[in-house]
Amino acid sequence: MEPTASTPMRPPPAPATTPADPPRAAGDSALAPTAFRHPQAAREIVLEGHPVGYALKRVRRRSIGFIVGTEGLCVNVPSWVGPRDIETALREKAAWILRKLHEQRERGRRLQSARVDWRDGVTIPFLGQTVVVVLDARAGITPSGAVLDAGTGDGAPRQLHTGLPANAAPEQIRDAVQSWLQRQAKRVFAERCEHYAAQLGVRYRRLSLSSAQTRWGSASADGSIRLSWRLIHFGLSTIDYVVAHELAHLREMNHSPRFWDVVRSVVPDYQRTREVLKTDVLPVFD
Repeated sequence: MEPTASTPMRPPPAPATTPADPPRAAGDSALAPTAFRHPQAAREIVLEGHPVGYALKRVRRRSIGFIVGTEGLCVNVPSWVGPRDIETALREKAAWILRKLHEQRERGRRLQSARVDWRDGVTIPFLGQTVVVVLDARAGITPSGAVLDAGTGDGAPRQLHTGLPANAAPEQIRDAVQSWLQRQAKRVFAERCEHYAAQLGVRYRRLSLSSAQTRWGSASADGSIRLSWRLIHFGLSTIDYVVAHELAHLREMNHSPRFWDVVRSVVPDYQRTREVLKTDVLPVFD
């Protein structure tokens, strides 16, 4: 999810500390400040030497809110807040804003490099391991199917054999691989849901897959669990955390301390896994 922050209009005085400088992107220097500009920028401000063009939205709320996404900074403000108060709030949050802008820009670079070039020999992550896609129409596999080999045992990546010819179009390769990944996701997620439902003493009614790229899962009060099939790219420990998280909601439909105690009871190191979800970049299927 995109980072957000909210600034009350009359915050208590903060202790006199010097905020740490935000991390600089590669190539940045004091002589070459990084500029950030939202495509819908209506205003611009210089924060700690960095020009920041931001989108401004008038909304029904009591405080100024900041959203830093892949496009840049968006500032949500109540209708009665004037330009001077907006500028003051921006300067107070300058360190946080710049840090998130740098992080989003770096994430954008990583996403761009994560686009899959669909061809024979391309690699994809599956359960945290690298898998090589092989086009082999002679393998006795239907064009829409795929089979993962058992591996050689020498540490080399396993191969995912598809029934496609060597001249298959990129879209055909993508669809065959994605279909296989989704079938594996359904199987693995069902197994993990059964495992953790028993540990937590809950019952779920239905498991379904989504294609969400930022919301990994959801749980409904009626016992329905929804998980993004893209989780199948991660290692099993990461999948287990998301499964346990959603099933824990069937006991605590909130994110209270009691909820996190439930999660911790079955996934003690869940905080480490949460960081993996925040920082890892998955392949982009175009």
